[in-house]
Amino acid sequence: MDACSPGRVPKVSRMGTFRAAVVGGGIIGAATARRLALLDAHVTLFEKEPALAGHQTGHNSGVVHAGLYYPPGSLKARLCRRGVELLTDFVAEKNLPYDECGKLVVALDTAELGRLDAIEARATANGVPGLRRLDAEAIRSIEPHAVGIAALHSPRTAIIDYTAVTHALAEDVGAAGGVVRTSTTVTGLRARAEAVIVESATAAGSLDLESFDLVVTCAGLQSDRLARRAGDRADPRIVPFLGDYHLLKPEPSRKVRGLIYPVPDPRYPFLGVHLTPRIDGRIMVGPNAFLSPARELYTRWGWSWRDLREAVGFPGFWRFAAHNVPAATRELRTAVSTRRFAAEAAKYVPGLTARDLLPGPRGVRAQAMTADGSLEDDFVISGHGRIVHLRNAPSPGATSSLAIAEYLVDSALERLR
Repeated sequence: MDACSPGRVPKVSRMGTFRAAVVGGGIIGAATARRLALLDAHVTLFEKEPALAGHQTGHNSGVVHAGLYYPPGSLKARLCRRGVELLTDFVAEKNLPYDECGKLVVALDTAELGRLDAIEARATANGVPGLRRLDAEAIRSIEPHAVGIAALHSPRTAIIDYTAVTHALAEDVGAAGGVVRTSTTVTGLRARAEAVIVESATAAGSLDLESFDLVVTCAGLQSDRLARRAGDRADPRIVPFLGDYHLLKPEPSRKVRGLIYPVPDPRYPFLGVHLTPRIDGRIMVGPNAFLSPARELYTRWGWSWRDLREAVGFPGFWRFAAHNVPAATRELRTAVSTRRFAAEAAKYVPGLTARDLLPGPRGVRAQAMTADGSLEDDFVISGHGRIVHLRNAPSPGATSSLAIAEYLVDSALERLR
């Protein structure tokens, strides 16, 4: 991508004048709209909330992942590394906060060393910069209060404010002549031979029909519903998993310098409790992971009968649950007990107790699941004709956002040519 001065939108190889719509105002939707704007498209970005980044983008941990875990050659691996390059250039151009605080993946005992070896091999294959293997003494040189028998140190893993990035991306869309429509819900997509008809409704109640040459949906927690309404296949389905964080009080926060993560355990589908500095200086502890009673629930109470009925009525969910009873038990313990939550963190930073924790934010993960109960681990893209759907964008989705946008737009335009 061409360098440019702040406030000026760089231009790339142009497709020519055409009308494009992007559905979803999270970071990937905003990045996709910007990518189209760089190609001189007349872009309209639709977001149903009053502001951008209101869902997964605004409720995640803010980590810029370096690419440690992902199978070499996978979309995740490729787009994560490309995404980091694009993101670091973008935040430098926009003068946005970006902190390479580094990350430790810590093995607590010998049983975890083989899994740590596998992560190291993947990270090396993916070209993760500066990766080092540490022993117990070297761990303490990086994180004086952390314990473990071995670790991988990724010094280039960073933290950022993804909401601020999303707004900066949208500013570039506007600067290029695009339109950002908040409080506007896309209710349907109708494919025609030469266009796509977008049906939308505003919060004020007005209805609209518009014609576009290309539509890209990046609808996150609603991605499966919108795709099905556009005639796409039913699977994968979105099953929402909530994740509650705690925040460390100021005094114990001094025990943590960078990110401290466990070695992933293949017995569990989710990572488990870890420690994550935020760009504002607070330290988050968590998250746990449990079925959310609503797709867009960020408070401790509430539910959606529709969302809950769809999740528990999906046979794939019960197949998933049957194979993950130990994981559900682990997550339930941390969900109902702050003491157990703190105990998980204290495995890595001894001395942390429930008294050190304050209630923190909640996120909801849009987890794509297949009918056989498998979790989609990689990015999933589908669609037909002039419509492209991003059906699954788990972590490192935010890290990879600008690279996902490149991939979505360039692939769609190549097909249309």
